[in-house]
Amino acid sequence: MKLLLAIVNNDDAHSVNSNLSKEGFFVTKISSTGGFLMSGNSTFLLGVEDDRVEKAIEVIHAHSKKRVQNVPYDISCHSGNVIPAVNKVTVGGATVFVLNVEDCRHL
Repeated sequence: MKLLLAIVNNDDAHSVNSNLSKEGFFVTKISSTGGFLMSGNSTFLLGVEDDRVEKAIEVIHAHSKKRVQNVPYDISCHSGNVIPAVNKVTVGGATVFVLNVEDCRHL
């Protein structure tokens, strides 16, 4: 058995959650915040049998879209002036950790 920790952008969380459930996975969703952009994420916890790990990852991948977001920042000039600028950053998609589970008990 494996424990999957999947960090997904909030824009995709509902789709990921509902499609994992449709495929028969039991999912726990926790609200989380990313450290870089300080934007909302959802962290999914799934206990998955070894032979279904790839299916769970396929569902998460299919419903987690990457997108480009503009991130404002300031540039300091030699004259001391600050010029506002925008940087494009790719966000979204999913980060999935697959961990071995030594024991799991439903009580």
